[in-house]
Amino acid sequence: MVHEIHYNGVIRSMKGQRTERLIRTVARFLCSPSSQISLTALASCFGVSKTVVSDDVAIIDDALSKEGIGEICVDRGRSGGASFVPRLSEEARRELLTEIVRLLSHEDRILPGGLIYYTDILFNPSFAMKLGYAMASVFHGASPDVVMTSEVKGIPLAMSTAFAMGVPLAVCRFRNRPSDGSAVAVHYPTKMGEVKAMYMSTKQLARGNRVLIIDDFMRGGSTISGMLLVAKEFGAEVTGIGVFIASSEPEIKSVSDFRALLCLDSMEKKAPELRIWEASRV
Repeated sequence: MVHEIHYNGVIRSMKGQRTERLIRTVARFLCSPSSQISLTALASCFGVSKTVVSDDVAIIDDALSKEGIGEICVDRGRSGGASFVPRLSEEARRELLTEIVRLLSHEDRILPGGLIYYTDILFNPSFAMKLGYAMASVFHGASPDVVMTSEVKGIPLAMSTAFAMGVPLAVCRFRNRPSDGSAVAVHYPTKMGEVKAMYMSTKQLARGNRVLIIDDFMRGGSTISGMLLVAKEFGAEVTGIGVFIASSEPEIKSVSDFRALLCLDSMEKKAPELRIWEASRV
């Protein structure tokens, strides 16, 4: 027998009530990834026991795992909270990156100077969000306090990664703006022998912060080297370096300890040669 209750003036079955509770709980997890939500507060909000909420969370965890987008991590301690941790399955990651490789492997993507056009990918919210999940999956054990990138094209990926990891984003600028407030400047050499300046607002980083560096493209690694200098100037600890596309040339880069999603092997043919990045092959 299915019992019926009155809720906000509407007659609703117990089954329908649970369906709504599950949907609302999923919404809360997905809107605040990597942020703990109190199971006690959920139980109070929905007027059910904590045991019922725990059963709901188990159902949600199973569903998200089957979708290949992440899992629910439950704190069994006194806080009794749970959080959605984005973590793409290998199948979901390869499906995403294979599609992006397909989109980028066209002659009209080649730009002068051995560059490749990918702005439309990173500035597409759907791709950016999924790539952020993919990058967060790579660095799921890094536990950063903040994600750092440099303007401009690295911002969408870094923002999505920061969102997935539940931390703020800090952006290095190539010129200081009054609206940024006081800033720390560092100077770093480029592969062309030039010296460039990079600025970081003192309100975005704090001494001792754990920093995950994210960039859109790396050839020689000079921009990331600049961000490493910024982190050092703030006394921050770099817990990882992630790149959307890393060029296989030059083989020797100014940064060696990094992870990438895609590797650009060649621009000499009619279309760019890209592949899913494998650490053992770069």
